Amino acid sequence: MGLTSQTFLLVLALIAAAVCVLALWLWPRAARKGPLALAGRVGLLVLTQVAILAVLLVAANNEFGFYSTWNELLGRASSKQVLQPGTAGGKRPPALTVKGQESIGLKGTREKAGQVDRIEIRGPVTGLSMDGYAYLPPEYFQKEHEKEKFPVVVAITGQPGVSKNLITQLKIPQVASSAIMKKEIRPTIYVLVRPSVVADRDTNCTDVPGGPQALAFFNQDLPLAVTDVYRADDAPASWGAVGNSTGGYCALKLAMTNPARYGAAAGLSADYFARQDSKTGDLYAGSKAYKNENDLTWRLEHLPPPPVSLLVGTSKNEDNYGPSLKFAQKAKPPLKVDKLVRDEGGHNFQTWREEYPVVLKWLDKELKEQAARNGGQ
Repeated sequence: MGLTSQTFLLVLALIAAAVCVLALWLWPRAARKGPLALAGRVGLLVLTQVAILAVLLVAANNEFGFYSTWNELLGRASSKQVLQPGTAGGKRPPALTVKGQESIGLKGTREKAGQVDRIEIRGPVTGLSMDGYAYLPPEYFQKEHEKEKFPVVVAITGQPGVSKNLITQLKIPQVASSAIMKKEIRPTIYVLVRPSVVADRDTNCTDVPGGPQALAFFNQDLPLAVTDVYRADDAPASWGAVGNSTGGYCALKLAMTNPARYGAAAGLSADYFARQDSKTGDLYAGSKAYKNENDLTWRLEHLPPPPVSLLVGTSKNEDNYGPSLKFAQKAKPPLKVDKLVRDEGGHNFQTWREEYPVVLKWLDKELKEQAARNGGQ
């Protein structure tokens, strides 16, 4: 039974209710004098408190996504990571494998509502691998669009986290499917992944000197893998990126470092530099210059601005409110930075769920304008 499953939460709630009823029933028997009766009363109190606390902790974890699996809770690797050496000569193995389809309750057949594939990406450039999901719009399966290519948005969850949070917590494919069916946004492929390319290490989408080349994975391996298998638009600046928390930093970083691929990006509750802690290790090999290159605000102040559109999402009570305003103020043409500012909100799924419908429409608009500038549709 999964740590974040609703079934597990329901079972705990039923157990807590049963324990409370049991405590009320046994309390008259335990209300006697003597050490044994006293121990019984203490035991009943402890049992009810533990049962109720378990329900509250699991409910809080489901809402805020502190731990996604039992392995994460116990401090073990939550998924298998395989470093695969490249091959010399011969045909390159496929960089993306479709492992099956994920049922997420879309309203209709795949020709009407689209489809979510479970995927595995094996990077031919970096040798890193990652599992995730890909939402394909209904037009992808319609005969009249069978030769058409589609824009791509890469959605990146926070850290720690798993890519499934983008489906179960943030409901990105469900929101995209509904908006596409209502003709509010163009048919688009959404690739749903996590930010870390190495188990038990927060790489912050950074090419670590002598270590995992996380930025290269997102900038090179992932696009190569997606275009290998899906009818994805490969025109300049035809891709977008979006993410929350660490994923938001990654999304902004992709557009700023690879504007030829990512024409627009949105970061929700994002940092603008990669924090280093026990989970990240040394990301920069002690180099201040390299650390500056990975500071997004520093890049705006010292490097030529890329020709992309960015959106920063923040709330007035969030820690990143001030840094977000500073980041937007530093923008110079041809870079454009829009702001999505809430009076109240927080660093949590509830806030991001409310922001994503607006953000997906913003991304669609900006990518459409990029396509027009580049002579596309």
